[in-house]
Amino acid sequence: MLTACNTTLEDADIQEIPLWDGGLKFHHLGLIIAAVFGLISVIIALFLVVQHALHYSKPSEQRHIIRILLMIPVYSTVSFLSYLNYKHAVYFQVLRDCYEAFAIASFFTLLCHYVAPNLHEQKNYFRTLTPKNWFWGVFGLQLCTGGENKGPFRKPRSGLTWFNIVWVGVFQYCFIRVLFTIVSVITEIFDRYCEHSNSPVFAHIWVTVFDAASVTIAMFCLIQFYIQLRLDLAEHKPFMKVLCIKLVIFFSFWQSLVISFLTSATGPLQPTEKISYPDLYVGVPSVMLCIEMAFFAVLHLFAFSWKPYSYAHSADVDGGASKKYKGGPLGFYAFVDALNPWDMIKASARGFRWLFVGVKHRHTDASYEDSAKLDAEDAYLGPTYAGTGAAATELQRPSNDFRQGTPEVHGTPEDDRRGLLRHSAQLGQQQVSSPPSQYGNNEYAPGDDSEQLHPGFRGTSMSKEVGMSPIHGGQAQPSSSAAPVHPALRAQSPDPEWDHWAGRQDRNSIRPPTYRTGDSGA
Repeated sequence: MLTACNTTLEDADIQEIPLWDGGLKFHHLGLIIAAVFGLISVIIALFLVVQHALHYSKPSEQRHIIRILLMIPVYSTVSFLSYLNYKHAVYFQVLRDCYEAFAIASFFTLLCHYVAPNLHEQKNYFRTLTPKNWFWGVFGLQLCTGGENKGPFRKPRSGLTWFNIVWVGVFQYCFIRVLFTIVSVITEIFDRYCEHSNSPVFAHIWVTVFDAASVTIAMFCLIQFYIQLRLDLAEHKPFMKVLCIKLVIFFSFWQSLVISFLTSATGPLQPTEKISYPDLYVGVPSVMLCIEMAFFAVLHLFAFSWKPYSYAHSADVDGGASKKYKGGPLGFYAFVDALNPWDMIKASARGFRWLFVGVKHRHTDASYEDSAKLDAEDAYLGPTYAGTGAAATELQRPSNDFRQGTPEVHGTPEDDRRGLLRHSAQLGQQQVSSPPSQYGNNEYAPGDDSEQLHPGFRGTSMSKEVGMSPIHGGQAQPSSSAAPVHPALRAQSPDPEWDHWAGRQDRNSIRPPTYRTGDSGA
């Protein structure tokens, strides 16, 4: 024979004496407080929701913001109705918990849209991400299961795998919460739920345990996502948004869970002549939630402001030439878009599909490639110096941008070869060491070194007839006044194939400069 639930809220009646002579009963006082603070929270939250609907400029983000903001009126309304109809409170509470899962998933999706506008670009972004270790070592479980890089709680090697794990961890709560909402309703109909009892023969304790585990995993993944990307998301002020969601979930779930244990048949909180059991079990958490939602509604005004999406308040909003909002008349289309759960259903299905499809080939993704291999593919492949192996960047032909003063940089402005190429301009201007010569620099007139002209050319008929100085950069330049010729070479005829620095040269060929160890380029 099945064990029967001794006491249920459906059979409980509120029989209390006034809190003071001629005063209010606790039940009536609780309803008044819940109604006042609940009304304040609903007005503030709906004002903010309407503003987002009227300024619906970025549907991909504001759709999820509206869903998050609706948590406040949903929680306040459900809490008040649960207290008012305490005999049927379980039906209201499971609806509230279902919307809680919907709001958590929407908040995670909002953060993903801050990173990239669609799923394809989000995957590309996370392929380049290096995951951080799970915070708190997954509550210390890494210490006894293999550490950071081994075991079931190890840190993923791939940023894309890390993203998918977080995705599944968040969206599993949507599935678990809806499933156990159905379980709660069915078992309540057949008197097997027994909300006031924590006995394992009833469904209440099992629903509570699975819900607690599921919401803990979802919040853990949300916090890990914030820790990993808080710098990338800094412009969106994610800390206050995460704080709002975390506190709302904490006060709605864990607060109710603690009171449930305290008011159980063996708990320390038992009814008195002034406070009945329904007031303890349903009334106290409901009143507390209504008060807390009023404060969270004010906090949401700053955390989820509508002004960044207004054309009048923000220059960053791109609405095209028309500057027309997409919410429709009175924001009707915005409300329809926000309340359509199809994108959440698809996101949940994607997460569970990832668990079972493509597991064997997952490690072939580019995000699993070894970083050393990737670095080798991007390594320097240009000319190098013999002996030292240093990159001879000044031997590379500069681009047009470089000649104009803008260094030619391989890849992005942050490329690791940027400094080498920037240095090459300075190295090319330095004097290249010459072969030994019997003449010192003081044997020539000022400017001889820069002209690089053999003294035999100076004062000859060739230089006078041509009237040009040596070639620099492929262009002939007018010669300056004739410089005196060294006395030892006055009687010699000029050698047109002789170069002062490199000896006899073939004028029809171009010889690249030669460097030796110890030169300025080595």
